[in-house]
Amino acid sequence: MDTGETPVGFIGLGNMGAPMAKRLLDWPGGLVVCDMRPDALRPFTDEGATAAASAAEVAERCGVVSIVVLNDEQVRAVITGPDGILTTAKPGTVIAVHSTISDHTAVALAAECAERGVEFVDAPISGGAAGAQRGGLAVMIGGSEAAFAAVRAPFSSFASLLVHAGEVGAGTRMKLARNLLHFIAFTAASEAQRLAEAAGLNITELGKVVRHSDSHTGGPGAIMLRDTTAPVATGDFWFPILGHVRDLGEKDLSLALELGERLDIDLPLARLALDGLGDGLGVGPGEISKEHA
Repeated sequence: MDTGETPVGFIGLGNMGAPMAKRLLDWPGGLVVCDMRPDALRPFTDEGATAAASAAEVAERCGVVSIVVLNDEQVRAVITGPDGILTTAKPGTVIAVHSTISDHTAVALAAECAERGVEFVDAPISGGAAGAQRGGLAVMIGGSEAAFAAVRAPFSSFASLLVHAGEVGAGTRMKLARNLLHFIAFTAASEAQRLAEAAGLNITELGKVVRHSDSHTGGPGAIMLRDTTAPVATGDFWFPILGHVRDLGEKDLSLALELGERLDIDLPLARLALDGLGDGLGVGPGEISKEHA
């Protein structure tokens, strides 16, 4: 489907939805917006977008409909409710859910949409409101090749990275894996702050150091370059590189654990990291990890 001259619909103009939708104000086919709050609609209608009173009205006008609402229940209501998208959507319409929902919900909704000849993609996003404002989001898309092709152009208004993760549900599974890293890292950051605070350090300054160095090194994503998690063969190009990362990491983790013991600060994530770093990198435990085993 050529969506270039087809209106795009956007349902949900909250903290994430609004900056995403604003990037579509110049969409050649026009933008149709829907939100329960009239004050959320006004900035868009003032700029030329069309307001719709219901999800059904959005679908009646649009070939691609993006949804950014709170949870699975709201997504279901928007799509299958009495005034939902499926009451008016024409065959070939693409429904895209940017909310992070259950992958089971995505698969079930896709089946209902398919009965009406409607395409469904789960298209969760990463990059936050700031990324949306810059047009720099990453979108992980689960759906058919045809649906991915249909959303590529409109999604490129608010995203600089579009990944076709696979079939319906794959986009959500990729988002969950991405956020697993995100929130474990937050927990690790809290553990690092406790250690630094106990050592009498300024944890605000520590935060500056972390953000500064991660902006250069790429943070945890810097090691996510291989296409498998299988063990690395000793003759493989990656073995000396990841082995070096393991040795440095085990040294620094063991020193942090020793400091924590002296300061009577428990560091459970650091212990787990020391035990699992080498195996996680695919090169096996190093000498320091073996000593702590």
